[in-house]
Amino acid sequence: MFFAGGFEIMFSLMFVLVFGMILVTIFRGISQWNKNNHSPRLTVDATVVSKRQNTSHHHHNNHMSHSTTYYVTFQVESGDRMELHVSGMEYGMLAEGDYGKLTFQGTRYLEFVRM
Repeated sequence: MFFAGGFEIMFSLMFVLVFGMILVTIFRGISQWNKNNHSPRLTVDATVVSKRQNTSHHHHNNHMSHSTTYYVTFQVESGDRMELHVSGMEYGMLAEGDYGKLTFQGTRYLEFVRM
């Protein structure tokens, strides 16, 4: 009898924990989106210093898929660096050492024009 009650409590706690984590993730995403929208659009001189990609693999019903997220690190004149999420097309067009004008809004990459 105790085991059945313990299972119900444990299941309820896990459900609340997972649901809470999902809500926190959604809230953070909306908060970052809103912060970016209220940030000024800035254009600065920058150099591409590194590139990286993160590939995730997903398994569902004996079907495997993957998704790749692309990031580029830019260094601005002050020496500060920022890593921004870019599209696959932008990732392919940028090379380490490229110098130009970076336009961004908060943490949102907008454009890079080589000089």
